[in-house]
Amino acid sequence: MSDHHKFGTHLPRSGRESLLFVLMISLLSVNIIPVIITGLSIGFTLDMWVGVLRVLPLLWVVVIAVVMLTRQPAMWLTGRLVRTGDSFRAHILADTLCSVLLISVILTVVGPWIGNWSVTTESLVHFFENWPRNFMIAFVVEALLAQPVARLVMRGHHHRVDQRGAAVVQAA
Repeated sequence: MSDHHKFGTHLPRSGRESLLFVLMISLLSVNIIPVIITGLSIGFTLDMWVGVLRVLPLLWVVVIAVVMLTRQPAMWLTGRLVRTGDSFRAHILADTLCSVLLISVILTVVGPWIGNWSVTTESLVHFFENWPRNFMIAFVVEALLAQPVARLVMRGHHHRVDQRGAAVVQAA
């Protein structure tokens, strides 16, 4: 499959599909990344996991808001790293890198506020200790799990839509 074809089959084609794409990625990410980060910080226990589950709805809303807030700057950064003729994988990797970079900076500060139900300077004080680890965890989850799953779902959806469109054209 050509790289050009992948842009049209593996990625959203409309605003509605973009919303579903972001919801899929964020739902996977928000169920994995905070659990790993929190577990590494305070230990992997049932209480820790239940605590993360309690804040998950609010965290998910915040994650989606941060994704939307950082989308344009991430696209601008991505445009500085890749060019039109670069491969699909280069574009995806650069976009993931830039998106996760910006999102992880914000959530390294805001995430603990949500998790602790308290706005303190603690996450700012420990930012440079925590951010590299948080970035790497988020990047690995995004690059190897959340985004590939969402692209696979999008590819299957587009395959079905394209087959229906071809059947309608043939019937006419």
